[in-house]
Amino acid sequence: MFNSNRPSLEELPSSTQLLKSTAIAAVSAVAILVTVVLPAEYGIDPTGVGGAIGLAEMGEIKTQLAEEAETDRQMMEAEGDQSSLLNDIFGLFVGAAHAQEAEAWRDEITFTLEPGASAEWKLVMNEGQTAEYRMLVEGGRVNFDLHGHGGRQSVTYEKGRGSDGAESEILAKFSGEHGWFWRNRDDSAVTVTVQVRGEYAEFKDAS
Repeated sequence: MFNSNRPSLEELPSSTQLLKSTAIAAVSAVAILVTVVLPAEYGIDPTGVGGAIGLAEMGEIKTQLAEEAETDRQMMEAEGDQSSLLNDIFGLFVGAAHAQEAEAWRDEITFTLEPGASAEWKLVMNEGQTAEYRMLVEGGRVNFDLHGHGGRQSVTYEKGRGSDGAESEILAKFSGEHGWFWRNRDDSAVTVTVQVRGEYAEFKDAS
């Protein structure tokens, strides 16, 4: 359909010409790499041409920015690792503190006294044993009598009137039961919490 003239063999490039063109292209590529790409991208200027035309400075700026970005990334990773480590350590301390608080008091009781009501709880202790206690009163005040009895002996350790709490220890003067008698003399109900720990065999309701 279409008439076209095929090139003659004389018009086609020879092998020598092809090799020469390839060599020229390779040399040009290397020259562009050395004089343009390396100075502009990496600040490497072996020929000095990049510096003369301002490309080397551009490459140095890019390299510096890349180094600063890498430094910032490493610092952020280090800070993140340090923060994670501190959080782990803090978590361990908090967990240990909670565990210690939970184990600090051997026994704990809570009860409510209506107006005029009373209650009595005792520790079973041997002579010379020591027990610590903490008493908390919420919603009002109570009267209490901290005493002991056993083996036909009795002793009063402490008395409180209108108390909203107390904290101390009991040193058993003899073997027997040592503890509290409470009475609510207020016009409203109160809640009493008693925590105890130390040397005793039992903490029991003696009402």
